[in-house]
Amino acid sequence: MSGLLVLGLFMGHPLALVLGGTAVLGAVAAGKTMALGIVINRIFGDVLDNYVLLAIPLFVLMARFLSDSGVTDKMFEALRHLLANVTGGLGLAVVFISILLAATTGIIGASITVMGTMALRPMLQYGYDKRLATGLISASGCLGILIPPSIMLILMSSYAPGLSVGQLFAGAMIPGLALGMLYAVYVFVVARINPHWAPAIHEDEQISRGEMWRMLIIEAVPPLILILGILGSLLAGVATATEASAIGAALALLIVIGRGRFEWRTFYSALLETGRTSAMILFIVVGATAFTGVFNITGGLRASQDLIRALAGEPHLLVLVMLISVFILGMFLDWTGIVLLSFPIFLPLVKEMGIDPLWFVVLMAVVLQTSFLSPPFGYALFYMRAIAPREVSTGSIIMGVLPFIGLIILMCVVIILFPAMVTWLPVRLYGG
Repeated sequence: MSGLLVLGLFMGHPLALVLGGTAVLGAVAAGKTMALGIVINRIFGDVLDNYVLLAIPLFVLMARFLSDSGVTDKMFEALRHLLANVTGGLGLAVVFISILLAATTGIIGASITVMGTMALRPMLQYGYDKRLATGLISASGCLGILIPPSIMLILMSSYAPGLSVGQLFAGAMIPGLALGMLYAVYVFVVARINPHWAPAIHEDEQISRGEMWRMLIIEAVPPLILILGILGSLLAGVATATEASAIGAALALLIVIGRGRFEWRTFYSALLETGRTSAMILFIVVGATAFTGVFNITGGLRASQDLIRALAGEPHLLVLVMLISVFILGMFLDWTGIVLLSFPIFLPLVKEMGIDPLWFVVLMAVVLQTSFLSPPFGYALFYMRAIAPREVSTGSIIMGVLPFIGLIILMCVVIILFPAMVTWLPVRLYGG
């Protein structure tokens, strides 16, 4: 089954069909076609009846509405001028706006496309190094799967028994913001060492400071209300994840209407894109459920766990082996497939070794940032290639993301050394 999975992926077939097809072929090859009936029951019971997954299309719809509102355009302009006298200020503005996008949209493709469209050409025009500009936009845009509200964390919670969406959101908040700040520190340090890589904006293009602050405050209010409505209601226990996602979608629609950007054509387009994205994710969920079900019944799950136990007898070595496995898988699979394939194998071992599952899942979420950046199949690389001008080579884009992959690994080390980064806020909000 593992061989068929790898073969199907390298042939370029869709992940959902590869997972489902491998499950059927695996059951036939093992002479256990009755397992397919069990798998179908499991799909209906664990996937189609899981109300937590309803939050996924609602958060996708919210992201589409917010993208159509153009709420980040003027904020970026205000920050760009506010940091005009700072070497590397344009790069810092990209990080801060990307963090805001991550806390409101959580859709990687949308974040990278929006930031790339707004920031890449100005950065190149002001003389920014191509590798720094493309790497920064790609890495910052990927923060959306880590900083709440995150579709990935919602999916993780539905496959991690005992962990609620609220706990995962609280646990990922500090690491996500810290990783964003780490990107900002990297830009600042690089700009200090090599000012010609990240020059300041010319004086004659600046606007008055009062105008900058007015723009920033006015444009920051709608997304802050949105963040407060989603995370505030969820973390305070007022709403479930599904209800919070509905609040977010409604507030995002109100922002679009309030800014005078509502059109029936874009509204229909948002619904259509939400349907496509949600269907893609849920088809992968169904395919992965079938794959892991047959994999388990035919003994593959137990064999994989025995192999990992043999490779790492101690908890820290076990975690290291799992993280390396996820990092390697990230070069070939997207986060959805990795989560759905690895959680059934990893989480029982984590529980068996006495490792805090909340800490481990958030650590996994940080590592999965690399799945968008690591070649050859990093999705962020393809998004950036699509919006970058011709003078920016694919090699420059790949070289640009490598330092940020190193920063993600550094953040993993920090979380391992200081687990309270993950556990402190959930304990404060929900108790030990």
